[in-house]
Amino acid sequence: LLLRVRDRPATTVLPPVKLQSLSTFSVATSMANSTVTVVKGMPPGPAGRSSPEGSQVLSKKKLQDLVREIDPNEQLDEDVEEMLLQIADDFIESVVTAACQLARHRKSNTLEVKDVQLHLERQWNMWIPGYGSDEIRPFKKACTTEAHKQRMALIRKTTKK
Repeated sequence: LLLRVRDRPATTVLPPVKLQSLSTFSVATSMANSTVTVVKGMPPGPAGRSSPEGSQVLSKKKLQDLVREIDPNEQLDEDVEEMLLQIADDFIESVVTAACQLARHRKSNTLEVKDVQLHLERQWNMWIPGYGSDEIRPFKKACTTEAHKQRMALIRKTTKK
């Protein structure tokens, strides 16, 4: 899988891209300030990576910049950097694949932002900034069952002794 991200102005809107068969698809979608292009079927890159260094979603330099934002004194090992880059690539691949399956499920040959958005909301509890739905999401308070209340009372009772 080859992933490319190119910065674009926020006003750029790409036309929907037709999906071929799910095993060999090519997708381009505009989200915020970047365009993600996914092409399946590319040969693995160096060191077993599925994409060459220049076409990764997250480069080593960007990863190091993110780490420096959190802690300026922190330095990642080479193996840790490679692992995090691979995790990012795998995450993008799985999200795009699931979004393509959602597009196919709704009998469309076009991948839309709402497909990616639905997968991220349902599977990862993530929301895309700027692409929120019109509805206001209510705060979901977990309902406590009577059995849970009894267990908690028993735990509190035994810890007091």
